[in-house]
Amino acid sequence: MSITVGDVLPGATLLRAGDNGPEGVSLGDKMKGRKVVLFAVPGAYTGVCTTAHVPSFIRTKDKFAEKGVDEILCISVNDPFVMKAWGEATGASAAGITMLADAESAFTTAIGMEFSAPPAGLINRSARYAMLVEDGVVKILHREESPGTCEASAGEGLLAAM
Repeated sequence: MSITVGDVLPGATLLRAGDNGPEGVSLGDKMKGRKVVLFAVPGAYTGVCTTAHVPSFIRTKDKFAEKGVDEILCISVNDPFVMKAWGEATGASAAGITMLADAESAFTTAIGMEFSAPPAGLINRSARYAMLVEDGVVKILHREESPGTCEASAGEGLLAAM
């Protein structure tokens, strides 16, 4: 069953590429006492994810900050090295968006957001969504019906709902 508004996000350790290799990032620590936007994409370097989803959060980052958002996290079922390179290539990292890998899809599966599209080579990936989380509680959740669509889950879509 998918996570819904009012639910508490489960504890999870995601990965980022640090100076000395992969580093675990506690999602619980990122959420505790903070207002965070979390958005997820089916795959780094894929079409809509690169040309629409990530840029929408780069464009709206300052507006989220004005609404008290402490951090924006981008999660994908990829490895941390790919997420680091993609963050650099898109300008997301320079914009201050935290790029995190859910390498085994453990978090994605735990919140019921997994999907597969074998013809596109996407197996056990994340659905496209965005959520506002306050102190670990989901306050707003926008999941796209189609992984190729980026409207409700775009930065502008989430911002409009706040």
